[in-house]
Amino acid sequence: MNTKKWLTSLTLTLSLLIGSVGTVAANGTTTTTDTQPTGKHITILHTNDMHARAVEASPALGFAKLAGIIDSYRSKNPNTLLLDAGDAVHGTTFATLVEGESVATVMKEMGYQAMVPGNHEFNYGYQRLVELSKIMGFPVLSANIKKKDGSRLFDPYLIKEVDGVKVGIIALTTPETAYKTNPKNVEGLKFTDPSAEAKVFVDELRDKVDVIVVIGHLGQDESSTDTSFKVVKEVPGIDVFIDGHSHTVLENGLLSDNNTLIASTGEYTEHLGVVDLWVDSGKVTKKTATLIDEKEAVNVKPNAKIATLVDSILAKQEPLLKEEVGTTPVKLEGTREKVRASETNLGDLITDAMRDISSSDVAITNGGGIRTSIDAGTITKGGVITVLPFGNQIVTLNVSGADLKAALENGVSDYPEPKGAFPQVSGLSFQIDPSQPQGSRVHSVMVGSKALVLTATYSLATNDFMSVGGDEYTMFSKYTQAGMYGSLDEALIKFIKKNKTISTESADRITEGKLAIVEPTPETKPTKPVTPTPKPEVKPVPTPKPEVKPAPVKDTKVHVVKAGDTLYSISKKYNTTWQVLRDLNHLKNAHWIYPGQKITLSAA
Repeated sequence: MNTKKWLTSLTLTLSLLIGSVGTVAANGTTTTTDTQPTGKHITILHTNDMHARAVEASPALGFAKLAGIIDSYRSKNPNTLLLDAGDAVHGTTFATLVEGESVATVMKEMGYQAMVPGNHEFNYGYQRLVELSKIMGFPVLSANIKKKDGSRLFDPYLIKEVDGVKVGIIALTTPETAYKTNPKNVEGLKFTDPSAEAKVFVDELRDKVDVIVVIGHLGQDESSTDTSFKVVKEVPGIDVFIDGHSHTVLENGLLSDNNTLIASTGEYTEHLGVVDLWVDSGKVTKKTATLIDEKEAVNVKPNAKIATLVDSILAKQEPLLKEEVGTTPVKLEGTREKVRASETNLGDLITDAMRDISSSDVAITNGGGIRTSIDAGTITKGGVITVLPFGNQIVTLNVSGADLKAALENGVSDYPEPKGAFPQVSGLSFQIDPSQPQGSRVHSVMVGSKALVLTATYSLATNDFMSVGGDEYTMFSKYTQAGMYGSLDEALIKFIKKNKTISTESADRITEGKLAIVEPTPETKPTKPVTPTPKPEVKPVPTPKPEVKPAPVKDTKVHVVKAGDTLYSISKKYNTTWQVLRDLNHLKNAHWIYPGQKITLSAA
């Protein structure tokens, strides 16, 4: 659920960060000169942040359609390179079920010639990435990933000769990888300064090649320290910088004051990037960037060989989806009306898994991200993936107690009506008083066995959608990610495997209760003399009396619950309140009603 970032060649942000922007030609392409280009024409096709979107599904092109577009370019210009800027081998079950092998195999068949690993390439552990690089059969490069002994995990660069033109390809990986994958995945590795490494190798290659291309999984987020903007500003001599990580869409590229053309395709195979270079006597005379999307490629036929390969991989994965990961003696509740309005045993299980894998103090996920239930009996991988189909990543943030409470208030603002933001939680408990105004309903918040301290800092595990303000969790967006721990479905599968048989009941982490009116403590009483007034006796707030008392049995009416009914919707239908119906029917939890249940109404 990442948000795409559309930038134009005249973006103010870029102007501020790296200086003047290059000329924009009438046809929309960015160019270093208005004259007709001379020299040999080289095309660089590129992708980034594909996240294993293997199948064509608008707006995603999928691997076979991408390959078809690539074929068409190669047929027009044999001087064509194909590069990837990272985050390819993780993101959907097509990849995760086989730890990236499927994507590695397809990329090899598509004819990629080099890639830089992004942070998600490390989600299976760096040793697995080394194995995948061998399956790929083309170079995985990175100049700034080093082992404890100072040696590099991968080669820093590659020189490709294209029709007599020497192209130097340097690769850079975001240092954020140290915490944007599970830290265990990169134990023993160090991610050094990309700008410093780029300078070393640009200087080394300048006299050896005609063109210098950097493929960098760095991105352009303002929250990042090491960005593509920073590198091209600090390191002159880069002709083209193919970027990834921030999922930025650059329709026609951006030209820096160092004359570096920056290109990026966005995400999820929604575009193929095209950079055209003309090189004459060792100098680039013109360079342009553009993107191809599904509309422009509507008449392009998918590559039949890649389509067959993808289909065969999917067919082989079907048995994996049926693989048993554990059992449950009862239904794990994930129906829409339940997870969006109350704690459920499935919500507890998912957030427990999030907290377990991240070792965080608390975990919160939005009920709207839980899409179905798991029936009693065998739990399969496919079942888990159906529950959590979005591929959301678990991230950790270090947040204040005040923002934790604000998050809970946001989640229960519509209670008892269902809301996608309703919080399923682990490591904390709280009560809701729906009689209070929105923003003041949450009370008695406990983190573990201790009361929430508003000024304290807590480690929170949540999903990447919520962490950037999704579902109105805007209080989280100001925090920098402290860690990233893989996808929700993977974490849940691991947790179920570890525990084998799942607990059957929800844990009363979220309950309904009146907010008591408490006498001020001595510390909060006024210190200045005041005119004494009689102290009222502190009494519990009385429960509102039903507007209409139950009639004798012979006059009592009932409502038979239908699918989709809530106590609130029933109360509106009969011109009463859900609290009256709850008390009249002695319901412990106002949300646990079921089709066929008879709800006693007020007397006629």
